[in-house]
Amino acid sequence: MGIPSRSQFDPLRQVTTPIVRWQGVTREHIADELVAEEPLEIRVKCHAPDGTISYESLAVIMRTPGQDDELAAGFLFSEGLLVGRGELRGIEPGFDTDGLPSDNVVDVVTIPGVDLTQRARDEGYSRKFAVNASCGICGKNTVSAACAVLPPVPRDDFVISPELIYTLPDRLRTVQRVFDQTGGLHGAGIFDRGANLIGVREDIGRHNAVDKLIGRALLDGALPLRRRILMVSGRLSFEIVLKALAAGIPLIAAVSAPSSLAIDLANIGGITITAFVRGTSMNVYTHPERVRAG
Repeated sequence: MGIPSRSQFDPLRQVTTPIVRWQGVTREHIADELVAEEPLEIRVKCHAPDGTISYESLAVIMRTPGQDDELAAGFLFSEGLLVGRGELRGIEPGFDTDGLPSDNVVDVVTIPGVDLTQRARDEGYSRKFAVNASCGICGKNTVSAACAVLPPVPRDDFVISPELIYTLPDRLRTVQRVFDQTGGLHGAGIFDRGANLIGVREDIGRHNAVDKLIGRALLDGALPLRRRILMVSGRLSFEIVLKALAAGIPLIAAVSAPSSLAIDLANIGGITITAFVRGTSMNVYTHPERVRAG
C-alpha cells in the first residue's frame, strides 16, 4: 500500500508576515513564515429523484488549507458516516464566498442511495457542527455515540522491535517540510513493520493530520491499514485512537503522553500504544506482545 506524498488538491499553505526579532538587546525587522489556519466546510452534494441538486453542510473544521479532499474523506470515515471508498463518487472544491485566501468549501459527492446527512441525524450529530482540529468526538452529542461499536484490530503476527520504534520520531521529523519553515504544525506518519515511511501529513490540528492520512488511504482503496504503524508528533488522545481503530491500525507511537481514555479504548480495540518515544526509551501501555527485542 502506498500513500502518495501529494493530494490532488493544493499543498499546505503558508503565510509570510513581518516581525521584529530580538536577540539580547539587538532587534531586527524580518519576515517570518506562519502556518495558515482557516475553516473548511464539508458539504454533501445531494441528487434528488427529480434531478435537482442541493447541498447540505455537515461540518466546519479548523485546519491548515491543503489536502482538503483527504481531510474530508478521512474525517467522514473516522466519524463513521462514510463506510468506504465505494460510496464516494468524488470530492470536489465547492462554491466559496468567505473572502479568505484559500478555497474553504469541499463538496462530497456520494453514489445514489447513500445519504450522509440522514446517517448524521441517525448517529446523533447536529446538522451543522463546528469542529476544532477535526476532534473525533466534538460532533457527537454523547460520548457513548463516539464509542459506537468498531471491530477490534485482529490479533496476528505483527511484531516490531523497540529499536525500530526508537527511530520513528526522527524519521517523521525529517520529512515535516512545513514544520521546518513555520514551527507550527503537528505531523503524523504511516510506517510499515520495517519502519519505512509510507506517508506523512502535517496540519495545525493533530487530528487533522491523522484524518488526512486515513483519507488518502480511503481514496486509494487501501483500507484497512493492517500491519502498519501510526506515528504522531504530539500527545495521544482518545480521538486519535478512535480514528486508528476505524482504520484498522494495530500500533500507535507518540512522542508525548497518552490520556487515560486513549488507553482504555486501545485496550478494548486491540491496539498497541507506545508513548514517550524519546531517544532509546518508551512506555508500552497496551498489548505489549507486539513489541519484542531481537
